[in-house]
Amino acid sequence: MSQFSSQRMAGSKTKKSGNGKKKVKFRDKRRSETGNYFAATKLSEKNVNVRVRKRGGVTGTRLKNAGMVNLLTKDGYKKVKIKGVMESRDNSNFARQNIITKGTLINTDLGKAIVTNRPGREGSVNAKLID
Repeated sequence: MSQFSSQRMAGSKTKKSGNGKKKVKFRDKRRSETGNYFAATKLSEKNVNVRVRKRGGVTGTRLKNAGMVNLLTKDGYKKVKIKGVMESRDNSNFARQNIITKGTLINTDLGKAIVTNRPGREGSVNAKLID
């Protein structure tokens, strides 16, 4: 996946407008408007962060592999090991592939938890314990 390949998020070119007329494309999408690729955060033994360049030269971190989670319990936050991915609301195949996204149900040492942040954007996994 090259840095210059096209990652386009746009509507259909043949979609009709309200009056039945076919929409005409105003202009092509610029390189600064293209989105990034999906950072599939996979389950592993330890956390692996990758630094990425964002718009304006700002750098951010993406979590490529996750092994630990910041788990919110009644006593506060605890750093706990992730045992496995149980189910994902985004895609049913993500649970089989051990991909962690926001809203994913994971199994930890302290019990079941739900992921509350976006690990592909923030560089860590935060979750809250489910009773």
